[in-house]
Amino acid sequence: MDARGLMRSVKTVAAAWRVGTVRAAWRRRRADAVALPPPGAERARVPGRARGMEPRAGGGVIRFERSSLSVRVAVGGAVFLGWDGAEPEPSYALGGRVPGPDTRAELEPDKDGGWRVVSERLLLTVSRHGTVEVRTPGGALLRRELPPRWWEPEREAQPGAEPGTACTGPSAARWLQRAEVAPDAHFFGLGGRASGPRLRNGSYRLWNTGQQGAFGPPQDPLYITMPLQLVVADVGTHLVFHDNSWDGRVTFSEGLEGQGSGHDRNGRSELRMTGGPLRYWVIVGPPARVLHGWALLSGPPALPPAWALGHQHARRFTAGEREVRRIAAGYRERGLPLRALHLDADHYDGGRVFTVDRARFPGLPRLAAELRADGVRLVSVIGPAVKAEPGNAVHDSGAAVDAFVRDARGREVRGVGWPGEAVYPDFTEPRARKWWAELYAGRLADGFAGAWHDMNEPTVFAAFGDRTLPRSARHALEGRGGDHREAHNVYALMMAEAAHTGLSRSRPEQRPYLISRSGWAGMQRYGGACSGEPATDWAGLRASLSLVLGLGLCGVPYSGPDIGGFTGSPSPELFLRWFQLGAYLPLFRTRAAQRAGRREPWEFGPRVLADCASAMAERERLLPYFSTLAQLAHRTGAPYVRPLWWQHPRDRALRECDDAFLLGDALLVAPVLNEGARRRPVRLPYGRWYDTATGEVHEGGGEVVLEAPPSRIPVLARAGAAIPVAGADGATELEVWPPAPGRTGSGLLIGDAGEGREPAPAERFTVRLRGGETLVAQEDGGAVGYPVRLRT
Repeated sequence: MDARGLMRSVKTVAAAWRVGTVRAAWRRRRADAVALPPPGAERARVPGRARGMEPRAGGGVIRFERSSLSVRVAVGGAVFLGWDGAEPEPSYALGGRVPGPDTRAELEPDKDGGWRVVSERLLLTVSRHGTVEVRTPGGALLRRELPPRWWEPEREAQPGAEPGTACTGPSAARWLQRAEVAPDAHFFGLGGRASGPRLRNGSYRLWNTGQQGAFGPPQDPLYITMPLQLVVADVGTHLVFHDNSWDGRVTFSEGLEGQGSGHDRNGRSELRMTGGPLRYWVIVGPPARVLHGWALLSGPPALPPAWALGHQHARRFTAGEREVRRIAAGYRERGLPLRALHLDADHYDGGRVFTVDRARFPGLPRLAAELRADGVRLVSVIGPAVKAEPGNAVHDSGAAVDAFVRDARGREVRGVGWPGEAVYPDFTEPRARKWWAELYAGRLADGFAGAWHDMNEPTVFAAFGDRTLPRSARHALEGRGGDHREAHNVYALMMAEAAHTGLSRSRPEQRPYLISRSGWAGMQRYGGACSGEPATDWAGLRASLSLVLGLGLCGVPYSGPDIGGFTGSPSPELFLRWFQLGAYLPLFRTRAAQRAGRREPWEFGPRVLADCASAMAERERLLPYFSTLAQLAHRTGAPYVRPLWWQHPRDRALRECDDAFLLGDALLVAPVLNEGARRRPVRLPYGRWYDTATGEVHEGGGEVVLEAPPSRIPVLARAGAAIPVAGADGATELEVWPPAPGRTGSGLLIGDAGEGREPAPAERFTVRLRGGETLVAQEDGGAVGYPVRLRT
C-alpha cells in the first residue's frame, strides 16, 4: 500500500471510530432513560428520638423512631457504625476481613438519655436524637456527626416494617451526613486527587473517572476515588471510611481559628450519597497507628517483586520486537539500569485483549527470555474491553459463561474501547472473575512478568456524556443484583482481584506484579496504582506528587506517575525535574502518549542524560532501603512516601507543606517543582538533618533554603539514621549519619526474597555517640553483620 492509500485507511478507521463513539453515547443515554425511574416525589426522614437500646457484643443497636444505629467496637480498635440495619458485610473494601467484636467494650446509658461506648482508643457517644461524637479516651472531641437525613421515594410502608425500611431499602434512598471537626483540622484522603494531598475548601466527587486527555490540579475527580477521610488536628488524628460505592460528593469547609465561638469555628465535612447504605468505620490514633488499623481492616498492601522497585519504561512499540530490542539496548549501552518494559495496547492483535500481534511480535516468549537474561521484564497492559465479535476466543469463552454486563432487558451492553465495539466483563460476578483470572496464564506463557490495568474505571469512549457504562447496566454484585450506579467504583477493584488470583495460581511461588489506573478502597491487597496521565507541564508535575501522597494516606503505598507527563513534549528541564522526583517514588516509571515524543533520557541531550543517570544510580543505591519500606508497608500499612507531618501531626506549619515529603523515617526529599529554580525553601521537622550532598547540618523546627542545582534535588538524612544501601559491589551496607549529642538513632533492614513469598526477618540497629565516636549495634546488642559507612 502506498502512502496515500495508508493515509486513506487511517482516515477511514478514524471516521468509523468517531461514528462508533457517537452511537455509544446515544445508546447509553437511551438505555438509562428507559431503565432508570425518573425523579419523583420524595419523603425526607431523620432518625427521630431514641426509643431504646439492645446490647450486643462490642456495642449494641440503638433504636430511634424512624431508624436504628448499630455500634460495634472491633478487635484492633476500629469502630463500626451502621444506620438502618446496615452491617459490615457485604463489603468489597474489606474483602471478607471483618474483625470480631471487642467484648470488653459495652454500650451503656449516658447523660441526657443517650448512650456511650468506652474503648481502649476512643470514647463514642450517641445522643437521644442521633448525634454521634467521637472523642479521645481523655474526652477531647475529634468529630461530631449530626443526625443523618434520608430522601426516599414515596411508597407505602409495609405493615410491621422496621423503621427506616418503609421504602425499597437503603439503596433506594439518597442521604446526607454532616460532621464537625476541630477548627484547626486539615482534611486528607478521598483517593488520588490532583489538588491534594491536603483537601482544601471545596467539593469532591466520588466517581472514578477516566480523563479525556491529560489532567492537572483543576481536574476532579480522577481515576481512583474513595470515601475515606483522614483528619489531622492538634487534638488528634482520625480516619473515617464510609463503606458505600455509589456516586457521591464530599464538601469540606475548614474551620475559622480565632474567629467566632463554639460550633461557628469548627471545620465541616458534608457527605451526600445518591444511594446505598449509610455505614462507616472510625479509627483513632497517631497517623502510623491509624494506617496500620486501616491495613488490618481492609487488608495488607501487596508486596511487589524486588525488580518492581527499579526503573520501568512504558511506551508504544509500534515497530514491534525490533523497537523493544532497540530501547532495551539503548539503556544497556548507556549503562542505565532498567528493570521492566511495559507494552501498551499496540502489541495486541487489532486491540483485542489477551492477544499478540504475531506479525510484529513473532517470537514474544523468546524476546522476553532474552530481556530477562539482562534483568529486564516485560509487562502487559490489559483493559476490560473485549472485542465483540464471534471467533474472538476471549469473547467466545466469556460469552459461554455469561461473563459480560447486560442491560435491563438482558442484552449485552456494548461500548467502544481499544478494539472498537466491545463488551465488558461483570467483575462483580464470581463466575466472570474465575474466567478472567484464567486468561492471565496466557500472558505469563507469552513471557510477561506482570500486568498493568488501564481504562478500567471502566472508561468507554463516547462522543458526549459520561464516558463509562450506562448507569442502568445490570451487575451481579455477588448475587444481590444491582446496577452500574453501585458497581462502577468497585469495577477496577474486582478486576484487580481476578488478576491477582490468576497470577497467583499460575505461579504460586512468585509475588504477582500488578498496577492499576483505577481502583477503590482495598485495592492495595492486589497491587499498586499507576496514577494516570498527568499534563506535561509544571502543574502536572506537582499533581503527580499530590496523587502519590494522597494514595499513600488512603492505604495504597505503591504508586507513581507517568514521568515527563503523558501528552506533549516536556522541556529538558521539566523532564529532568520529573525524573529526579520519580527516582524517590515507589513506582519509578516513564511513559508518554504515542504522539507525545519520547521519554528515554538520552532524547533530551547529554546534560540531561548525565543527570538522569545520576538519579538512577542513586535509586539503585537505595534499593535495600526501598525493599525495607516495601516490607514495612506490607506489614504495617505505612506508606513509603509520607507527608512531612507524619511524625509531628500537631505541627501546624508542617501540615501546610505539600511540596516535600519523607521517604520512610530516614530521608526527606524536596523536589524542584518550579521552572528555573536553583534553590528552594524547605520546612524541616524537628530534629537534626544532614544535606546528603554537602554534609551540611540543619536544625529542624524552621525553614531553610537549600541548593538545588540541575544535577540533583535536595535530599536530607535524619540525624542518627542507619540506612540500608547497596555498596559498590552491590552488597548491602549501612550508611550511618551521626545522632545529635544526647540523642540515639536507629535503623531497620528487612531483606527480600526477590520474587518469592518467603518472609524475611527484620533487623534493627541502634546508633549512639560515645566519646565523639558514632557506634552502631544490633538492637539486641549483637555485632552488626554489614559493612558500616559513617557519614559526617
